[in-house]
Amino acid sequence: MITLYDCSTAPSPRRARILLAEKGIVHETVQVDLRNNEQLGDAYRQLNPQCTVPALRTGEGPLLTDNAAITAYAEARCPEPPLLGITPHEKAEIASWNWRIEFEGLMAIAEAMRNSAPSMANRALPGPVDYAQIPELAQRGLARLQQFFAVLNERLAGRDFVATDRFSVADITAVVAVDFARVAKVKPGEQHPHLQRWRAAMAQRASMSL
Repeated sequence: MITLYDCSTAPSPRRARILLAEKGIVHETVQVDLRNNEQLGDAYRQLNPQCTVPALRTGEGPLLTDNAAITAYAEARCPEPPLLGITPHEKAEIASWNWRIEFEGLMAIAEAMRNSAPSMANRALPGPVDYAQIPELAQRGLARLQQFFAVLNERLAGRDFVATDRFSVADITAVVAVDFARVAKVKPGEQHPHLQRWRAAMAQRASMSL
């Protein structure tokens, strides 16, 4: 049985949950309590020295410890529906937009949250090493997040999906980024009509409730 090490409140494992649901991959779930730093405890550290979630045990090889690996595995195991593209151009567009959403969206949120939240003191970056907060990065993160929303809104003008003319992993990553921006008290407004329309359409997919 495939096992997903998850945390129901965190954005990164939500990406894996949605992906596995869209692929129809049956799996067990083990919750890892990030609020109480279970990921840093000896038991989980022995399982995943990266001290991060998601992680996926497939029974076919080493533990997969990031969304890039989990996505590649899921696409290879279950090619339908194709979430990484079909043609070379589709694959390139999806890879590009997925990377941009991670870098310009999710990383901006992480900068804003991890460098300002008292609960994240000395945990400015995920993983096994403690890093001090840099308050200036929190302000930069908020500015980057506003720019990300503007870029995504412009991209979605006249489009149903972020990267190509079909649903892809880029849409999954974008939904998670847009929703998780609430931790930085940022959400799409009236200045983002295309982004709001797209997010409402994404809500019709059953996987998005996960």
